[in-house]
Amino acid sequence: MTLSLFDQFASPELLGIPLMALALTLPWTLYPTPSSRWLSNRLLTLQNWFIGRFTQQIFLPLNMNGHKWAILLSSLMIFLMTSNMLGLLPYTFTPTTQLSLNMAFAMPLWLATVIIGLRNQPTHALGHLLPEGTPTLLIPILVIIETISLLIRPLALGVRLTANLTAGHLLIQLISMATFVLLPLMPTVALLTATLLLLLTLLEIAVAMIQAYVFVLLLSLYLQENV
Repeated sequence: MTLSLFDQFASPELLGIPLMALALTLPWTLYPTPSSRWLSNRLLTLQNWFIGRFTQQIFLPLNMNGHKWAILLSSLMIFLMTSNMLGLLPYTFTPTTQLSLNMAFAMPLWLATVIIGLRNQPTHALGHLLPEGTPTLLIPILVIIETISLLIRPLALGVRLTANLTAGHLLIQLISMATFVLLPLMPTVALLTATLLLLLTLLEIAVAMIQAYVFVLLLSLYLQENV
């Protein structure tokens, strides 16, 4: 039974062919292509408004050099949000529950922010490893601690997204199984668990959106330290 709970996180296959590429490509097909017309339909207007507001919110504290990342981070946020929410549908697969995929997003982007900081302002970037006014005896210890905290950032990004989505999916599956088992035995209790399942599903939708936002927000904060 324990293995069956985690089967939903296994990469799907069809005739021995992994469908991970299809799961990664599908979200992009759901969005309408922006139009060059002056007037567009309501869906395009809402989509453009949402992307514009999100981009403005994320890049408000950044200087002009950091605004070059607007298209990249906005696209990443939309992709993560769509993948997370599509995974809540029946008979679907959530690519972002795979730690390998999340690390593939987190590691290169984090490394890019570090390289930009070391290239453009190396003194300021290295200064983060040693707080001002540190006693001489604590300098080696603090440098080691700050270096570890810097290197663990991409791991924290990937694990946070994976753990939140995995925990939510497991809770939904456990409560749904309990609802089906209790329905013929105790209909009243089954009704309560079904209500709890509905509330948990709504919470998971919010978590899917918030975690995508948090992932990109933390990346923008790392970028802010290095531009």
